Amino acid sequence: MKSFFTILCTMLFSVYALAQSNNKTISGQVKDIQNEPVPGATLRLVQAKDSATVQTKTARDNGRFEFSNLPNGVYLLVITATGTQKYTSAPLTLEADRTQLVLPAIILLPQKKANLKEVVVVAKKPLIEQDIDKTIVNVESMISASTSNTLEVLEKTPGITVDANGEISLQGSSGVNVLIDGRPTYMSGRDLAAYLRSLPGGMLDKIELMPNPPAKYDAAGGAVINIRLKKKRTEGYAGSLSLNYNQGKLARSYNSLNLNYLNRKVNLFGNFSYGRYADFNDDVSNRVFYGSSAQKSASVGLENYSTSGSNEFNGRIGMDYTVSSKTTLGFIVNGSARRRKEYVDYVSNSYSAGDVLDSIGWGGSDNTSNWRQLNGNINLQHKFDDAGRELTADINYINYNNKGDQVLQNFVSGSSGGQLRNQDFYYNLPSNIDIYTARADYSHPLKNKASLSGGVKTSFVENDNQSDYYAVMGGTHTPDYGRSNHFIYRENINALYVNGRKDWKRIGMQLGLRLENTQTKGRQLGNAVVPASTFTNDYTGLFSTVYVSYKLDSLGKHNLILNYSRRVNRPGYQQLNPFLFFVDQYSYSTGNPYLQPSYNNSVSLTYRYKQFFNGIFNVERATDGFFGASRVEDNILITRPENIATRQLIAVLLYFNTLPAKWWTLNFHIAGAQFSTKGQLYTENLDIVMYTWRTNLLSQFRFNKDWSAEFYGAYNAAINNWQRMVQPRYWVNAAIQKKILKGKGNLKINVEDIFRTMKWDEELKGLKQAQSHRVSFNDTRRVGISFSYSFGKETFTRKRKYNDNTADDVKERVQ
Repeated sequence: MKSFFTILCTMLFSVYALAQSNNKTISGQVKDIQNEPVPGATLRLVQAKDSATVQTKTARDNGRFEFSNLPNGVYLLVITATGTQKYTSAPLTLEADRTQLVLPAIILLPQKKANLKEVVVVAKKPLIEQDIDKTIVNVESMISASTSNTLEVLEKTPGITVDANGEISLQGSSGVNVLIDGRPTYMSGRDLAAYLRSLPGGMLDKIELMPNPPAKYDAAGGAVINIRLKKKRTEGYAGSLSLNYNQGKLARSYNSLNLNYLNRKVNLFGNFSYGRYADFNDDVSNRVFYGSSAQKSASVGLENYSTSGSNEFNGRIGMDYTVSSKTTLGFIVNGSARRRKEYVDYVSNSYSAGDVLDSIGWGGSDNTSNWRQLNGNINLQHKFDDAGRELTADINYINYNNKGDQVLQNFVSGSSGGQLRNQDFYYNLPSNIDIYTARADYSHPLKNKASLSGGVKTSFVENDNQSDYYAVMGGTHTPDYGRSNHFIYRENINALYVNGRKDWKRIGMQLGLRLENTQTKGRQLGNAVVPASTFTNDYTGLFSTVYVSYKLDSLGKHNLILNYSRRVNRPGYQQLNPFLFFVDQYSYSTGNPYLQPSYNNSVSLTYRYKQFFNGIFNVERATDGFFGASRVEDNILITRPENIATRQLIAVLLYFNTLPAKWWTLNFHIAGAQFSTKGQLYTENLDIVMYTWRTNLLSQFRFNKDWSAEFYGAYNAAINNWQRMVQPRYWVNAAIQKKILKGKGNLKINVEDIFRTMKWDEELKGLKQAQSHRVSFNDTRRVGISFSYSFGKETFTRKRKYNDNTADDVKERVQ
């Protein structure tokens, strides 16, 4: 701890010292005639003598701007913004004895139109924008988004992959921390995937991708994906409606309503959605078992066919109240509910060593889940001055509750047809999770394009899972205490961080340190057969982030960015739960209460040309990596997470964003990587080195002001996902859009997985005396149609960005 505070004080002193260097700057603030900031205004600083452009800037969220590293001279400032008249300043002079010129507030006048309420803004945001520590994807610029759910939108986003279990990775880094409006979801795996499927794409505003997030964010997870929902900032009443229907083998529908009311004191906002999700899974597996002499001893062929459907509701209501010109109070309440039914039918054929049919199994399961989520947030934002000194604070409460049950029927007959045995089971699987978090963040701008920020956070989690197993015979339920389980897990994480940023003429630097202490306790309540047990864990980690950028030319068109981060990947709550979960007659999964966190170190070097090209070289190393390791016992495949391997990733990633023509926008991504996995998998050595690559292309065409189209294609080469070797996958989507109702409405048609090639084909590696191969299809080939409409009062009032500054981005670990 003493060394941490020494480092902290040293960094604070260093940032302050760097901030004292002299640069010549011109700064100020842009406002409208209502004295509101004008974020997003375009500012050009030009030479007074010949109007040659010196620098171009965009006004920040508070309307402020700053031109730095300027030589002596006479300049003009030209400002343009949608809905306002063009502004040109009087001559601005910088002399040898004048290092800083602060302009009075600049007021932009409205356009000279008879009725500003009828002005429709048609400016289109670029699909992808780049910042020093993140990539921003503007979802509204993706035509196919409104006919998709959020998980499908993520899968179409460059750099993101989603595997068969719903696990999300960014630039090859797994353990991604997914946030909604800057707030943690505390979910991962299948639960996170199910929640993201319930959010219609029409609710999304933008997606922020942070492969190496700054110290402000929790150290948990390999990367951060922050999903921002829509919230309009037009004065008065405004909103949007999105209706969607899409059909594959089964029907789905995603519908959303976004509402907003804004005046000088109050901003009320809400998002509401209803969806009907349906899917099928056709899964074929083949397993071969060997004796100690490596001779084939048995084999089994499995075919599982499942259909699932759910009704999904999401709602969010919030308000920001401006107490004074410097203080804003707010609250947000989120709620979600999902009722899901799944039916699984399976057939299995078991063979002896000589491939002679030994027995036939068949049966099925009926699974029901009633899941709900409630999230409450209270937040405060206080601005100490116009320079940008700011304090934010948040308190959050999140509750997840699930009441589920599973009814299983198993029948086994001999090869001649006579029934050998009949097994019926009933599982009751209730769970409840309570999460409390509080945090405070302070930011302090310094002179000469430097800033300092810091904060503290605490979180408390209690996860209560119960699994009651019963054998069913003649309608009588007999408790199976050997499989039943009641597991309670508690966790407390306390953290503090400091972050400094400084820009010179060509060099920019951002340094961050985060200290986290984690205390956990797990308790398995005993029963008549299983003894009670407990475990505890207490560990502290120091996590650093470094960003260094260098402008290769005076205009900043060519940039190099060096990034380093150290992060932790904590086990998901359910991964620690030792209860046994039935998949099929030959497959079970279970948790591991003794899992330890995995630590990741990542270094990347990026070359960036404007917003058009990004080239990234990335090296990442994870120690004590854990994953769902599979083993065979009595011809049954049991999967349990284990700390097994050290994994290294070396990757080269290229992103192209270009305009081949005025009517054509092209976004192209290609990546190549080497994965190296080494460890001990039970009694088998795991030593895999593999090369892989993937690419995707998003091409958008604008035929005129009303018609546009989109084409998307992706290819993922074979890849080693820890123990699983996944074969190549590719798919193609297309969409077309027509603007209607004077530009306020849109009709879109989308076709996904046109050639039905989006299948999963994987093989398990490192199994002792066994081989396992699996092929799986889902309902991926679909046709969808959507209608969206924006309504309400439109004025030239400027947009003010909502400052989330909420409970920081914690690893979603509810599985």
